[in-house]
Amino acid sequence: MYDGVRRNWRWDDQSDARSLYLARMVRDLGLSSLPIVDMLVGDEEACLRACEVLVLLALAGSGDARDGLLRYVREGEHWARALESLSASWPSQWWEDLGDIARARIGAEPELPWRSEPWTRFGIEVQGCPLVSRPSLNGLSTAELLALLADTRTEGNTKVDALRALNAREPAVELIPLVPSLGMANGRRPLPLLRRAVERLGTLAVPAAQDWAHEDQGWLAQFGADVLADHPGPEALPGLVQELVEQWTARAWCGPDRTARRLARFGPDAARAAPYLRRFWLHTPHSYERTAYLEALAAIDRDGLEHVHTESLWDCEETTRLLGITSAPANPETLGRIAALRDDPLETAEVRAAARARLVAATG
Repeated sequence: MYDGVRRNWRWDDQSDARSLYLARMVRDLGLSSLPIVDMLVGDEEACLRACEVLVLLALAGSGDARDGLLRYVREGEHWARALESLSASWPSQWWEDLGDIARARIGAEPELPWRSEPWTRFGIEVQGCPLVSRPSLNGLSTAELLALLADTRTEGNTKVDALRALNAREPAVELIPLVPSLGMANGRRPLPLLRRAVERLGTLAVPAAQDWAHEDQGWLAQFGADVLADHPGPEALPGLVQELVEQWTARAWCGPDRTARRLARFGPDAARAAPYLRRFWLHTPHSYERTAYLEALAAIDRDGLEHVHTESLWDCEETTRLLGITSAPANPETLGRIAALRDDPLETAEVRAAARARLVAATG
């Protein structure tokens, strides 16, 4: 168990989740946190890996984890990153008395920190431009948000804020004719959040995407091609199945989740893909991709998924646990596990809320 924390087994550091899974195992096995505290003295990568687990163990009630991290902030080499990590998750009263330590130690660092928290709270200067607070656009109507997006005088940041507000309400088909004008200033890619806004429109965006795919603007042509690929017609099914087969044969671990999502749209007609989706579910080193394979199997062939959905309640990835909560059969084992997730201080707020809703639905 300790070796699982000591070594970085993740295939993709930026996407694959591990810290909550590992912290939960340490807690549930009744193991001491002290060997993980000792790992803080390693290089920066090893220190932060141990720190992520200890931050959660402290939330679960481990005094050794909490004391070890606070001591490391006072004395350790990579104390600044550790302080950022614990301040992001712990109640402020656990760490706000570290201001004197932070102010005393920050002068020895080679550069000022980039994040605002917890440094600005301690009166410590940070790098980069100061964050300028912009008024929320959530109070505007959908028509007003669309008008902001259509106005060529609207700044890029404001347009991103408008897209963020739109993504929190019902999809607006009126967005479609505005898409070609919503590229970044450098003309290389779409504005952030535009892709999500168009994805939420589903097949309504397909006719326009057929035109976008033939535009001279590179980002718009690719954008249109992506929309069309995400909504394939019946003629695309054999090619997508073959694509998944070839990805499995080549052990191409990066990308089959996209193929799986496209296959899921065909439902049972994509039955030939089911054996390969099961193989990817079992063997992919990308833990974050398992959700896509499981969702595709649920759409194509649900045979035997009761066990898989139950197993998902113990998964390291939040999205997979959420899928297990909504889809696992209602029996004493699964409802007991869902209740444990609801009450677990290590768990994310989203998972706890979903668990609470499932139990209310199951038990009244």
